[in-house]
Amino acid sequence: QVQLVESGGGLVQPGGSLRLSCAASGSIFSIYAMGWYRQAPGKQRALIAAIAKDGSTSYVDSVKGRFTISRDNAKNTVYLQMNSLKPEDTAVYYCNVAPAVAANWGQGTQVTVSS
Repeated sequence: QVQLVESGGGLVQPGGSLRLSCAASGSIFSIYAMGWYRQAPGKQRALIAAIAKDGSTSYVDSVKGRFTISRDNAKNTVYLQMNSLKPEDTAVYYCNVAPAVAANWGQGTQVTVSS
């Protein structure tokens, strides 16, 4: 089990940017692929970006070109840089290994995009 703590969310205007961070416990962080997930009101939690052990990345179409996932294995931290935010990006954002392990879910961080 990996303990994960997300931070960096907040209220931002459309077109703005936020950088989310996810701090992971344990020295085994570097062996996992990591992902950022989000859950909007009334919708299921879904993977939106993932980064493999070798640093290769993948994104869902709705965030491709706007969001960037990265990781710092020395700091046991994964990041999500979010640019050109839209109201439909409003959600609680979570990190987890990819594929997700249910026991790892943290509290998430709320992102609200509104004018």
